[in-house]
Amino acid sequence: MRLSVSAFTLIIVATVLLLTGCSITPSEPLTPIEVTEASQAKSWELQGKIAVKTADDKFSTNLYWFHQPLANDLRLTTVLGTTVLTLTTNEGMATLEVDGKTYHDRSAQDLLTGISGWSIPLDSLPLWMTGQIGENDTIVSDNSDGTIKQLISYDPQADWHVSFNSWQLQSGALVPKLLTIKRDDVQIKIQSNQWTAVQVKGK
Repeated sequence: MRLSVSAFTLIIVATVLLLTGCSITPSEPLTPIEVTEASQAKSWELQGKIAVKTADDKFSTNLYWFHQPLANDLRLTTVLGTTVLTLTTNEGMATLEVDGKTYHDRSAQDLLTGISGWSIPLDSLPLWMTGQIGENDTIVSDNSDGTIKQLISYDPQADWHVSFNSWQLQSGALVPKLLTIKRDDVQIKIQSNQWTAVQVKGK
C-alpha cells in the first residue's frame, strides 16, 4: 500500500493537531559522553526539527533520532512531545508506524518512500548529521575551518546536493547544526538543536 504524499502529509498534520501528551524516552539507559570527533560516537541522540518540501506539499515537525551502529529510532513529534510517526531499524528489519498502522520492510529508505512518497536519503543521513561522508559522496567545498560546506551524493535516480549551512560544538565535537538537502523538486532541511554522544549501558 502506498499513500500519496498529500494523503500522508494530511495524516501527519491531523495527528499533530489532535494529539497531546506523552514525551519520548529511550527504551535503553544512556550515558552522555564527550568525544573529540563525532565519528568516535558509536551511538548518539539528536533532537531538532525537520522540514520536507516537494512540488505538491510541505511539512515541518520536531525530530528525535537515537542512532546505534545496527539500530535506529527516528520519530516525528508534536510540540508537546507526542509521537506522530516512528521509523525504527533493528537487525536488518525496518518498521514504520503512522496513523495507527504498522508497516515492515528490509529497507527503511524503501519503506518510507513506498508508504509516504517521501524521498529522503535515510541511509546517508547518519553520516551527514555527524559531518562525515559516504563512498558515493564528493565534497564540493569546505569552510575555512576545514568543515564541509557542500557535497554531492551520487544516486542512480538523481544526485543529492547537500549544504552544511552551519556547525556547532556538541559533546566536545563539531557537528552540523543545519543541513539543506536537495534534488529535483525535493528539499529537506534538518536542524539539530541538540546532538549528544552517548554510551548505551551494557554495550
